[in-house]
Amino acid sequence: MDTRHIATIDLGTSKTALTVTEISGERVEIIYYKKIPSEGIRYSYVFNSKQAGDIVRELVEDAEKELRIKIHSAVVGMPKYSIRKESGNAKVKMDPEECITEEDVSELKDIAKASYPLDDTQNEKLYGAIAQSFSNGDEIGLTEEDIVGVSSDYFSGNFNLFIGKKKYLDNIDVAFKRIGLKIQKKFFMPEPEGKAILTKGEMDNGVALVDIGGGSTSVSVYYRGILRHYASIPFGGKSVTGDIKTECMIPEDIAEKIKTGFGGCMPDKLQNLSEKVLHICSESEIPSIQIPVKYLSEIITARMKEIIEAVLYEIQASGFADHLRSGVVLTGGGAKLLNCANWFKELSGYDTRVGKLRNLFSASGYEDFYDPDATVSAGLILAAKNAHVQDCLEDCTGESSSASADSTDARGVHDQPEENAFENHETNTEAPEDSGNEGSDDVTGTVFDQAPEEARQAGQKKKQQAQSGKAAPEKKKREPIWTKVGNLFNDMFDDFGKESV
Repeated sequence: MDTRHIATIDLGTSKTALTVTEISGERVEIIYYKKIPSEGIRYSYVFNSKQAGDIVRELVEDAEKELRIKIHSAVVGMPKYSIRKESGNAKVKMDPEECITEEDVSELKDIAKASYPLDDTQNEKLYGAIAQSFSNGDEIGLTEEDIVGVSSDYFSGNFNLFIGKKKYLDNIDVAFKRIGLKIQKKFFMPEPEGKAILTKGEMDNGVALVDIGGGSTSVSVYYRGILRHYASIPFGGKSVTGDIKTECMIPEDIAEKIKTGFGGCMPDKLQNLSEKVLHICSESEIPSIQIPVKYLSEIITARMKEIIEAVLYEIQASGFADHLRSGVVLTGGGAKLLNCANWFKELSGYDTRVGKLRNLFSASGYEDFYDPDATVSAGLILAAKNAHVQDCLEDCTGESSSASADSTDARGVHDQPEENAFENHETNTEAPEDSGNEGSDDVTGTVFDQAPEEARQAGQKKKQQAQSGKAAPEKKKREPIWTKVGNLFNDMFDDFGKESV
């Protein structure tokens, strides 16, 4: 059975997470997962490529050291905020003696994306396209499952197209290029994230998936198994932390710690916890600060009410507010606050639960992978798996690597044929500029190699001893994999910080 590895990176506002996954058939095993505080990211998009890249480099180096591998590439998620939805459609002729296939549906999606006129191609980019319905001329409102296998003279489809800022994708490319890490694919995350945490029954009956992240909160509405609406608001866990910092007059790092350790909604329902008082001692002459947990909860509850009301507005705007029979599922770091689901249910009237990952992963030794804030990482893994992202032991250029041929992987990984590694997830017709590989050299070497530096040095020493009496051959300099990055950062960042949070 073929085995491959995939590296995924979740660029979140509060944390950046690296996951290394071993996939063998339908078995998905997490062999490495680590998250550390983010830098250079606001509202889920990269605004400082150097800072964001340095954090990714730290994670990659730790993984390489622990697993004794070399990571050359990874998949990442697209930003979640500042995305608008448009409608598109497409129609293709068919041979009436042939059945419609999944490839035909994929081609129809590409046509819909390619034919949609962007208002500003210099600043905008199509992030994704989600099919809403299909028609074969005789029937309308068909799903993808319905249309595949049907024979017809033609078939057409209606799509929701999601458009975001091109600059945000370019910033990711710069961050990864400067640290020498290839981007295999970028994924538009709402649909993969939903598949990682929602059941088929929930998506059929109608459900809203609410991801309360650090810098933004996203809302994905599903009905009859299809993502019908997506929106994001610029409020999240960072907003709650900022309120605690301001009201209690404490540093932000301490505010974050007491939020995660003692924070909760609905102060009257915290039972004995609400009677506790937190004592924050200072090493300076400033007196220690006392913060009642009940007062802390009042601060959190007020901000969470604003976030929930904004989410409910987006649910109402979707047109499916009356079709959510499965209620609301919360995920993201904000969902871990005590009574968060109860507070949402009280304000909305929807049945609400905190989502858990479906039983699709094995993560022995990395139990924090099952936390709500790892949902994006799980969605990335499923998206990469379904997109047949190349085997991580293969060279990114499609050529066999001597390093991977000579080294033996401890888990018995075998090579697989390479897929196109640098296209955008949604289409094969994207321009090369969106792959993050402009001006870069082709990479030789494996995506995941053993790092036998000591063995190489020992081999050279033995070779020199065997050639005693002969002139030592001139040592060839190893050319760098990446050319030096020039002045890529001038005029890079938008003045996005003016948005009020």
